[in-house]
Amino acid sequence: MTLELTLLFFLLPVAFLSGWWIGRRNRRQPEKRSEAFSSGYFKGLNYLLNEQQDKAIDVFVQMLEVDSETVETHLALGNLFRRRGEVDRAIRIHQNLIARPTLSKDQRARALLELGQDYLRAGMLGRAEALFLELVDQGLYQQEALERLLDIYQQEKEWGKAIDAARCIERTAGQRRGVLIAHFYCEQAAQWQQKGDMKPALKCLKQALAADRNAVRASLLKAEIEQQMGRHKLAIKTLSQVEQQDADFIPEAVPLLLRSYEALGQSHKGEHYLRHLLRKHGGITPLLAVADLVRQAQGEQAAAELVIRYLRKRPSVRGLDKLIELQLHSGQGELQENLLILKELADKLLQEKTPYRCRNCGFGSKALCWQCPGCKQWNSIRPVQGVSGE
Repeated sequence: MTLELTLLFFLLPVAFLSGWWIGRRNRRQPEKRSEAFSSGYFKGLNYLLNEQQDKAIDVFVQMLEVDSETVETHLALGNLFRRRGEVDRAIRIHQNLIARPTLSKDQRARALLELGQDYLRAGMLGRAEALFLELVDQGLYQQEALERLLDIYQQEKEWGKAIDAARCIERTAGQRRGVLIAHFYCEQAAQWQQKGDMKPALKCLKQALAADRNAVRASLLKAEIEQQMGRHKLAIKTLSQVEQQDADFIPEAVPLLLRSYEALGQSHKGEHYLRHLLRKHGGITPLLAVADLVRQAQGEQAAAELVIRYLRKRPSVRGLDKLIELQLHSGQGELQENLLILKELADKLLQEKTPYRCRNCGFGSKALCWQCPGCKQWNSIRPVQGVSGE
């Protein structure tokens, strides 16, 4: 109700101004114009007084004659309707504008842009795309149109078209879109991988890394495909790039590294590299992986001592959980019962935490998403750091 009243209070002075302009521009028929305006104005007021806001709005909108003086008013009204979610009304206003032959080329292009955004809001992606493509061809409001096309192609998962739109933005606006383009190539690679066609998938990932050399997602996916093809040495080489690309994603590389080292029968080399990662970057995931390797080779006590040394420097819920697990086997009687209680508590804490969080909107996730489901930003979700994370 408040929004409708706000709109009506906005329309009332507009209606007055419109009438003034109509009267000024049509001095030859002052009485007829004045009577029509007064009739419409009082009809709108009557609807308003009877709390029929929708009908009042329609009357006041109809009173606005489209000319060079009221185009901006119509655009403002259409935008207001769209923001309120009344897309049908916004479409009607903008379509009415476009139909007027008196509009300048720039005014018509602006109306096309607004109508395209109306269609986009209404989910009419095909119609929106056609209007934005028309603006790109005309070279008017090109940047805005390309950005909207980029939104459409992402919604439709048309990654090839999204890449073309992003590259066009780079050329016309001089704005870097390498990170986005790399993700679009990764999406294409994932589609090829699902089909079992690895060669075009690897080609897409090569293009992703060319667009953004720090595209850690491309390296992780490339290593995964190399493993599926039995190329474990290449997978290890690819994964070794992750610490330079973005050290925050080392935890995602650790399981893949272990898999390839084990496949090659080189677990000792794997432990050596993981210890290097642990010394240089820290992180609970490399520690837990090393602790498992130490337990296999030297026993649970040696693994527990390793975890204790690390926890003294960097407390961690996951580290505590691993330490309790290692101590359970040697504990007896009341000590073992106490350890079981602590283990249950640590497990509950880990179940409740979200290991990934968007740095843009704060969305928490149990799994790594490369595009945030909340704000739709790419590359914004990252592993949580600190006591409850890495």
